[in-house]
Amino acid sequence: MNSPLELFSYYEAIAAVTARMLNAARSDDWNQLFKLQTEYERLIDEIRPIDARVVLDEPGRQTKHDLIRRILDNDAGIRELASPRIARLSALIASDRQTRALHDMYGMKPIRN
Repeated sequence: MNSPLELFSYYEAIAAVTARMLNAARSDDWNQLFKLQTEYERLIDEIRPIDARVVLDEPGRQTKHDLIRRILDNDAGIRELASPRIARLSALIASDRQTRALHDMYGMKPIRN
């Protein structure tokens, strides 16, 4: 059987990984962020069955709430920093699709650099 301490250690580890992910996003180190994403996903997969089994008292629920809040705050910061990049990428993809559609419509071959 799993203990609250084990559960909290996972939440602490997830909070630490998301903090490192946020620092990577702030440093514009998107490759590092994507590497950390793998670690984050592993921890999430591992915590799910533990979280389902551990029963917490009121102070334990408050501790869990505080840890989840830290994780969500980090996630919000990452999303805020990533949103402009995602928007630019979406615009590039849309532009490329339009260019291809025009080339297809007029029977032109795309110009490759």
